[in-house]
Amino acid sequence: MTRLSRRRLLRLSTMAGAAALGATACGSPVSGQAPVSSQQSPSRVTAPPPDGVLGANFNGDPHVMTFDELTTAGATWLRGFLPTPKADDGDPAADPTISTLLQASGQGYGTVLSLKFPYAPKPLPRPGSAAMNAELARLDKVLPLVLDKVDILVIGNEPFIESTRDDWHNGALNAFYEAVADHVIKNRSAHSKTSIYMGALNHLDNPAWRVAATERWLTHVRTTPEIAGTDIHPHLADPNGGSDYLDYILPKLGPDKKFLATEFSLVLFWQKHLTARVSAEYANTYHVAPGTQVWQVIKDALAKPFPQQQWDDFLRTSPWFEHNKNFLTEQTRKFRATGKLAFAGYGVGQDTAMSSGFGPDKTPWLLNSLFATHTVQPLPNGTAAPNYAWLPEFQALQQK
Repeated sequence: MTRLSRRRLLRLSTMAGAAALGATACGSPVSGQAPVSSQQSPSRVTAPPPDGVLGANFNGDPHVMTFDELTTAGATWLRGFLPTPKADDGDPAADPTISTLLQASGQGYGTVLSLKFPYAPKPLPRPGSAAMNAELARLDKVLPLVLDKVDILVIGNEPFIESTRDDWHNGALNAFYEAVADHVIKNRSAHSKTSIYMGALNHLDNPAWRVAATERWLTHVRTTPEIAGTDIHPHLADPNGGSDYLDYILPKLGPDKKFLATEFSLVLFWQKHLTARVSAEYANTYHVAPGTQVWQVIKDALAKPFPQQQWDDFLRTSPWFEHNKNFLTEQTRKFRATGKLAFAGYGVGQDTAMSSGFGPDKTPWLLNSLFATHTVQPLPNGTAAPNYAWLPEFQALQQK
């Protein structure tokens, strides 16, 4: 029996449980084909308190998931982000991110909303300016919809990425986000269930991103009683790089603050291997030219989705992936071991932005997702195919 044949047997036993759970979908749409909507009837869940929770993250596109997939994964918490300029497009209550999170909240899910302020390459508004007043007016459209509805509101998505280097160093980044946080605090009732976090810090495994502005950021979090903590996004180029984030933030948070990791992954590590050759085993089994590179296989799968077995075999015979298939478990355990994690979010599905124009320089976010929405054919019952590594680990981690 070949190695791939043994893997097939292992996969069949692993995926049987996922398929059985997916069979309860009752005709829900396949991810990526239709939005999560009020036409679906998500099962009611009982979300645990935000203490070491691992939840699902759809970023800015809830169309990548269905509530049936959340049920299959065992998720009880859900996170998404809202770019605040979308408040100019009409009633924010109709925005898919807000409507999905409010629907989830009504069904008992814990919910996390990150407010995204995408200014780069433009400078951030200065407090007191007309541009700042316009930004606060946007907030005033959103806050009544979400305060005391969502469990966690994060002020910012990735502020250091979504602002200019000049604003890092001239104080504008901190002044802007502190003013936004003050505005939110003033609009939140004293007894609101919504906790406020500041987020999220990126690339803390790189000393060039640990600057005076990040120090001031954490000082503001630590010294502002109404702020519960900070968010981090450890997207790593090294499987052990998450420790650099924790080593940096934990001493600066103070004893009564927690942290979020609303996004985390090995995406920058995967990216380093896009130009590697596929394994001889995969090439021989699927009659692929020996010099074929990883990114070319992914591009082919996006153009014509693979059967589940072929996609699994591609990843299993890639040492850079197979040797790190326990990352989700290992990193979540490291977060929880601090005793300071409130919520961590892991990606649900492959969205269109991840999948379009794929090439050797594309950031391979789609390798992170619990469900292979675009690279794999749907399962026989019509549900999205799961990633063989991430879904079983995510399910197991629901038992804290």
